[in-house]
Amino acid sequence: MNVAVVGMIAGMALGFAGFFGGFGAFLLVAALGAVGFVVGRFAEGDLEPGDFFRSRDDRRDRRR
Repeated sequence: MNVAVVGMIAGMALGFAGFFGGFGAFLLVAALGAVGFVVGRFAEGDLEPGDFFRSRDDRRDRRR
């Protein structure tokens, strides 16, 4: 499944949540989707827990 299809499905889910459940449901679905995205990236190995806990100076040093 390509990225455009996944984006379309996510947009439709947010639209249904907003329409049927109101703004609170929209925010809940968006937040849970973001959490699911991060967990999926961890599962694929694209992220490591240390990526969230490094100081700003360490990030700048890595980019150079």
